[in-house]
Amino acid sequence: ERGIAMAKLLYQGHGSYRITSEKGTVIYVDPFAGEGYDEEADLVLVTHEHHDHNALHLVRMKEDGRVLRAAGMLEEGRYQTRILGDISVHAVPAYNKNHDRDACVGYLIGVDHKVIYAAGDTSTTDFMGKLAAEHVDYALLPIDGVYNMDETEASACAKLIGARHTIPVHMKPGALFDREKAEAFEAEGRLILEPGQAIELT
Repeated sequence: ERGIAMAKLLYQGHGSYRITSEKGTVIYVDPFAGEGYDEEADLVLVTHEHHDHNALHLVRMKEDGRVLRAAGMLEEGRYQTRILGDISVHAVPAYNKNHDRDACVGYLIGVDHKVIYAAGDTSTTDFMGKLAAEHVDYALLPIDGVYNMDETEASACAKLIGARHTIPVHMKPGALFDREKAEAFEAEGRLILEPGQAIELT
């Protein structure tokens, strides 16, 4: 019998994943793809309003559940922070030629003394170099090379960020997952998760 439930991350596919804290707080990031929407949400984080990141109809909210979106987390160029129970959420820059800096964010999510960087849709940003100081435990980076940076640029970003573990996501338009792209992404502490696979956040 284990003493304590650990925080978990379930990769749903494409850019969608679910985080559950030790005490059972449920967070969905960019709901759209895959399975695993059965647990009611305390918090939904939407990085931007493209249809493949904001399928809120998939998620049932708890009565006091909250949705945070780029529009509320980036006010007049200032990135906002929200503390919700045992979770902290800091918005950070996310942008490229397909994603307007004023309408997109990434998130630094604090869960059970772990820092998770949900990059959203982005290429290299001026902020990534500062992320090393945040001691990120898990970074989730897009690698599709169509709407975002490709696996080579994402590998360089992973180096800048210096997370303990980096997970490639958002690999191929219209696909939940692409093994070849994922394997081509390089990072120290790389973790490749297939859709439906969950890990404990150690």
